Amino acid sequence: MGAQEIYWPVNIRFLRLRRKLSQEALAEKLGISRVKLNAHESGRTANPTIDDLINFSELFRMSIDSLLKIDISKLSEQKIKDLEEGSELFMKGSQVRVLAITVDKQEKENIEYVPVQAKAGYRSGYSDPEFLATLPRFSLPTLPRSGTFRMFPTVGDSMLPVPEGSDIITRYVQDWTSLKPETPCIVILKGDQDFVFKQVTINPDGTMLLQSFNKQYFAYTVPISEVIELWEYYSFHSKQLPEAQTDMQQLMRMLQEMQNEIKEIKGRA
Repeated sequence: MGAQEIYWPVNIRFLRLRRKLSQEALAEKLGISRVKLNAHESGRTANPTIDDLINFSELFRMSIDSLLKIDISKLSEQKIKDLEEGSELFMKGSQVRVLAITVDKQEKENIEYVPVQAKAGYRSGYSDPEFLATLPRFSLPTLPRSGTFRMFPTVGDSMLPVPEGSDIITRYVQDWTSLKPETPCIVILKGDQDFVFKQVTINPDGTMLLQSFNKQYFAYTVPISEVIELWEYYSFHSKQLPEAQTDMQQLMRMLQEMQNEIKEIKGRA
């Protein structure tokens, strides 16, 4: 059986030109140098790194398998759009998301804790076992045996009634299509955006709706391609007890919901 032909260079160049981007513009979006991008397009990079595979896949919304094995330039425009919009492999994380973990001496997975000062490094090191090994880690005997768990701190009051400053224990979500609407999750976003603890709903148009628990904050959407990881809420740890809502807070929440409904009605008009 002959060797599988690899279409990575031609696909990267084709998809860049399809978006009418220069090498400089695409390199900036990917956070790499133009020289490195040119090496990918010219075929001088024989073995792209895992990080490169993931970054190109997420930006172009194409599975790694498709980028490597299919000559996308030979597909119809509709088929390319189907790959981008349907993106089942992307949503399910098949050959796209690579989760690094650490284990204890008994080969059991640790729970890594991502402190506030490590957030910036997490975005570039989330798939690097050496980076994860620098994070505090612990174990809890009450957690389920299945799944990978990680703890993240919360900042701000958008997650009330969960007290500000709580630590959220979460379970890794590989298949994003499995999420039910308004599933509480820690969402790891690209760029300089903070980690957010939101109710997540996957929209059919390729966006993700993020809703705060505190109804004084407006919901908003982000492109799925801007999301690095999803971690589903399991429990939280806090020194504070959640406070019961006062009559005024309940009234404010009702008014906020009414304003949101009026805004939706106007948007449909």
